[in-house]
Amino acid sequence: MGAVLDELVALPGVTAAVDAARDACTALRWHPALRRRTAEAAAESCVRAARASAALAGGRFPVDLVRDVARGAATFPDDPAGRTALGAVRALAQSEHLGTSWSRSPAQALARLHVVAAAGVVPDEALGRPRRPGELPGDGADLLDATAEPGQARPEPVAAPDGVALTARLAALAALLAAPPSSPALVVAAVAHAEIMTARPFVAGNGVVARALCRSIVVARGLDPTAVAVWEAALLAMGPRYPLALAGYAVGGADGVAEWLRTFARSVVDGAGEGRAVCDAVLAGRLPR
Repeated sequence: MGAVLDELVALPGVTAAVDAARDACTALRWHPALRRRTAEAAAESCVRAARASAALAGGRFPVDLVRDVARGAATFPDDPAGRTALGAVRALAQSEHLGTSWSRSPAQALARLHVVAAAGVVPDEALGRPRRPGELPGDGADLLDATAEPGQARPEPVAAPDGVALTARLAALAALLAAPPSSPALVVAAVAHAEIMTARPFVAGNGVVARALCRSIVVARGLDPTAVAVWEAALLAMGPRYPLALAGYAVGGADGVAEWLRTFARSVVDGAGEGRAVCDAVLAGRLPR
């Protein structure tokens, strides 16, 4: 797996993109707020990450409400959007407790994330288990046709693997998550993110699970150990570019994979900027209580 990841880094523009993301996160770590108030900044960043992940999955709510829900002071509406947003909040909270368990027990880590992400969204018997042969994912329509231009994308989702093909994709994901520590964290996180988003192993909730797992990898592998970069908000701000890059990855080929890696790296750079804004607010005492 290490050799495969090295090949991905060597794709056009990827090395520079990886370096830019690493440099942005390294600079973020030197912010004065992270000398004594890392926990406060990380908590606010997690709220903003959950809000963005929920919005990307169809549950768009104000950040103030997401913050109140996260601290137990409010509830989301009991409807599909509210349940999706609650799942995003719970999945991001769960991701903080995964450590590196996804490298040792990837199936269990994914199951833990899916149980909290999709509770109330899918039937209880579907929680935490991959799709059975013949079961189709109920999400993924946001994966647009990779051949279309932004604003002209057709609504057909990229076909998801089934049966033996899905089993093989999950085995490849497990091998990826067990990649040696020397492997570039950004590439491991980006590919894991894209694999879940395009293979769609669950009947629903795949996007929320993908982003929660990705955040855990980004933090645990040391790219953003303080968990303050809010790359999820950057992906939301990208609009169609995010799903189109994933669709290009799903179609296959070096160009599609390289474009996705560059896109995710850009989100990390921009997410570090969002993290600096959080840190500035922490220092200024401007975060809501």
